[in-house]
This record gives sequence, C-alpha cells and structure tokens, in this order.
Amino acid sequence: MAHKAQPQSATPGEVTGAQSLILSLEAVGADTVFGLPGGAILPAYDPLLDSTKVRHILVRHEQGAGHAAEGYAAATGKVGVCMATSGPGATNLVTPIADAYMDSVPMVAITGQVASRSIGTDAFQEADIRGITMPITKHNYLVTNADEIPRVIAEAFHIAATGRPGPVLVDISKDALQAKTTFDWPPKIALPGYHPVTRPHAKQIREAARLIKAASRPVLYVGGGIIRAHAAPELAAFVEATGIPVVTTLMARGAFPDSHALHLGMPGMHGSVAAVTALQKSDLLITLGARFDDRVTGELKSFAPGAKVIHADIDPAEISKNRTADVPIVGDAKAIIADLLLAVGHGEFAIGPAAYEAWRETTLGWKATFPVGYTAPTSEALMPQHVIERIGAIAGPEAIYVPGVGQHQMWAAQFIAYERPNSFANSGGLGTMGYSVPAAMGAKVAEPERVVWAIDGDGCFQMTNQELATCVINNIPIKVAIINNSSLGMVRQWQTLFYNQRYSNTDLHTSVGSRIPDFVKLAEAYGCVGLRCESPDDLDAVIAKAMEINDVPVVIDFVVERDAMVWPMVAAGVSNDLIQIAKDTAPQWDREESEALEQDLDADHDGVPTGSRRS
Repeated sequence: MAHKAQPQSATPGEVTGAQSLILSLEAVGADTVFGLPGGAILPAYDPLLDSTKVRHILVRHEQGAGHAAEGYAAATGKVGVCMATSGPGATNLVTPIADAYMDSVPMVAITGQVASRSIGTDAFQEADIRGITMPITKHNYLVTNADEIPRVIAEAFHIAATGRPGPVLVDISKDALQAKTTFDWPPKIALPGYHPVTRPHAKQIREAARLIKAASRPVLYVGGGIIRAHAAPELAAFVEATGIPVVTTLMARGAFPDSHALHLGMPGMHGSVAAVTALQKSDLLITLGARFDDRVTGELKSFAPGAKVIHADIDPAEISKNRTADVPIVGDAKAIIADLLLAVGHGEFAIGPAAYEAWRETTLGWKATFPVGYTAPTSEALMPQHVIERIGAIAGPEAIYVPGVGQHQMWAAQFIAYERPNSFANSGGLGTMGYSVPAAMGAKVAEPERVVWAIDGDGCFQMTNQELATCVINNIPIKVAIINNSSLGMVRQWQTLFYNQRYSNTDLHTSVGSRIPDFVKLAEAYGCVGLRCESPDDLDAVIAKAMEINDVPVVIDFVVERDAMVWPMVAAGVSNDLIQIAKDTAPQWDREESEALEQDLDADHDGVPTGSRRS
C-alpha cells in the first residue's frame, strides 16, 4: 500500500515508523483522530498532515480527546481514536480510558513515549502510561521497534472492537516513530490467548428456555451489552413473541423503545417504581448484557429475592460476579437472543404472551399508578425536568443526547423518550463530570447529519467547556443545554437529604443570581451563539431558536429551580424495597392484593396465571 506523501528520499516500501503508524490507521479504517501534539508523538504528526483518509481534530485538552473518541464510538459502534504525547499528555487520557473501560466503549488511545534508551530514567515528560493504565484497559502495548507498528495497530483495533468492547492503549517510543521500517499490510495477528466466545452453548440455551417456561413473573433486565452487540432488533422480536416486560438500565437507554407498552422504564437508584418493583417481585430475571451494578441492585442481598437468574454476557468474568446465576450463558447477545427465541418459539418449551397476562397487567398497573414525574412548573420557576423534557420533544428521537453526570444526567434518562440505540451517550460506570461537551463533539463528528444535544450541568460544563473552541474551529455545531442551578446539584441533593442541609462546598456562585462566569458571554467569546432562558414562557421559543442554528455551536444557559431533586430515589446501600417517589414518601400499593397475586401465580403449576387481582 503506497502513501502518496512519502518523502522523496524513501525507497519503495521503506517508511518511518511514524508513516507506518498513519498508514496502519488508514488501513484499519480509522477516519478521525482526536488529539494534541507534543514532543514524543510529534514524529507522527508530520505524515498525519499529508493523510487524505484520516482527519485529525486538534482538541484543547487531552481529556477532551478521549471523551470525543468515546462519543464517536457511542454514536456509531465504531472504534474511537485519540492521540497524545508522553507524560502529562498521556496521563490526561487516563480518565477517559477508565471511563471507556467501565462502559465497554471501543477505543484505541495512541501515546508517544520517550526514546527507548531513556525509558526508566525519569526523562523529561516520561510516565509509565502502560503500567498506569494496565487495570483500566483491555490490553496495552509498549512499542519500541518500528517493525511492530502495523501488527500492534491491527491487534489493538481487533481487541477493542471484539468480545466485550473496551479501550486499548498503544504507547510508542519516539525512536520507534523515527526509525526506518517497511510497511506491509495486512500484518500477521498473533493473539493465541484471545478468543472471545460468541456462540452460546446449546445446553445453556435449553436450560434458560426451561426456566422461562416455568416462570410466572419474568422480567427482561437489559443492559448496555445489547447496544454494544447491535442486538436491539433481536430483543424487540423476543419481547413481541413472549410478552415479557422489559427494563433498560442507564447504559441501555434506547435498546428498547420507550414508547412500547411493555417497557417499564429504567431500574435502580433513580429508576421508575414500575421497573424497580418488577425486579423485586419477579421470579425470573432474564439478564442480557447487564452486570448487576450496585446502582441497579441497591443492597445486593435484598435484590430480587425470589428470582432465579439467567445471566447472559459476552464477558464470562461478569457472570455470577455479584449475583449467582442459575443459568450462565456466555456469548454475543445478538446470537443468544436469537437462540432463545427459537427455543421458546416451538417444542417442549414453547410459550406465548398469554403465559404472562396477569403479570403483565400487574406491572403495567404499577407503571400507570406511579409514573415518573416532577413538580409542575409555575410562571416563575423554570423546572430542570421540564427543560430537558421539552428539548427531547422538540429535537425528537432521531437526535443524539449526551448528558454529563449528576442530576441532569438522571433527568435526561428519565424525561427524554429514546426510541433507537445509540441515541443516548453518557458516562455510566465511572460517572465522569466533564464528559458531555467533548463526547457530544465526537458524536457530531461521527453523525454530522444528526442533531446532537449536550445536556450539561453548570458544574460539569466548567470542566471541559474549552472544547467549544474545537467545535467552532472545526465546524462541529453541537447544541449545549446548561442546566444551571448554581450548584453541584446531585451533591447538594444528598446534603439536603442526608446532611441536614449543610451545604459544604456545593455552591458554585457567590449568591443566587450571580453569573460567574456569564455563560452567554463565555459562549460568545468562543464564537458560539449564546442564549439564556429563565422563564417557562420562553422555553419552547429558545429551544426552537437553537434548533434553527446549524452553522455554529449554540449554548443555552437555562437558569433553573435550585432545589429541584431527582425522584424516584433509592438511597445508597439500602434495599430497593425502600424506593421513595418524593422526600419522606414511598409508593403505597395494596400489599394484600400484591400477596394475593403472588399466591395466585404460584398456585398455577403450568406457569400460566389465571388473571390479575389488581383493580
């Protein structure tokens, strides 16, 4: 494969390690790299200037490069790529690498390293980034021989994208980038210990089908693995065939349409009453691509106490890690669901929606009785939930929504209707403030024809807002909604509920109404359009104005009610049975009816309930 920008002095087939790196990125199909140059990685930036296939986007901070690569990957399912120099450049990537690891995001991070002879001498801008990132990468490499670059890049992209996706780090010494080598593609990949299981075992599928047939109160507990496996169509087909209710975790928002009657919502700490209660009352959890995270289970020993567990995941290390599985299934979610559908579609384990009619009616009763809601806006107060709800309604399901972390993240999960996979990107496992703006930038680069909304808090926004300059200069017209409550909102909520309203270091402004910084002026200084909304009467018009501007980024300062809280809520470390729908409240369903329903269902030996007792 020839590179038209090879120096005149290069002999046929002979290139530098840096040229080999760029040729390798082109060969694996990387079309975008988010990065920032520095001494150790500088040799790679020279041939990158001449590449017609790889677009480089110069960020203002390496953390922004990593989150942008995550946003790119979340929007497309393709591997995101970021690049930085040695030492502080590489360590600035640690947070997004850890974030990608927790959320199974396919990403390759390329870092420069000091010359191989200087490694271990505490040379200028030296850091052992391979050692630092070993616990937070699927795999990582230190390359000191230019001949290895094509093979390592090919392996890195393969590892990042296959099995359970995740980040891979490639650290390349400066002398390897400068050395002469030959470029030959495709290289021979040698990964003898890496063979992800994709096809589920037939015996385990059969055992799972047996449990599904015997169950009276099954729930599909769906995690982000469904989105990573592109298995949403298979999930929809399974639900239609079986009539089993569905809950989707924070990472799985969009894996199953919110508009579907059998979608009970999001489970967990800020999940819907219907979703949380269905899991607690179920007798079978069909767990697909989820990991029994503490934010879903609450107090683990009291989670779904009467349920057997089918746990299907591509990563065998996740199965029975937190909750013992009665039937473990290792494999790709797409293949697992397809096989399960065949198993319950005919033969001795065949079932249909009629099998779970009473259970369905009960769960949908909870959904109708305890919808996720918020305090109605007044003429004076701009409620943050209302703001986010209207953004979702006006931008619609084809947009991509990228919240930061905190209250606004939960409201974005609760009050926007997600109808398709890859429409919601967030920092779920690590909970990284500062994720929103650069990740939205990456999503917009990946999907330039879609509207992309960064929904951020005034705390999160001030961590990475410098990437607005990147967006303006590179014509990346994202839209940013700042949910401005003058506080670190989620921390303030916990201080209100658990620390006697002692607001230690959560006020971001010196006084309510002060503007430090003035977000509109800040946006304009970056070359964006800056808008402000303080009244419910202006809400729709301001959002509509932002939707009309598509040539530059738009930043809206939504000045919202300071003391709005995220409800429902399960306090950390307690049972999900103690879910609250507001302060000092708990859902009051008829316990006699609930117990009678369970007796009725359990008495049916065929697993087909005779009818719901719920009025």
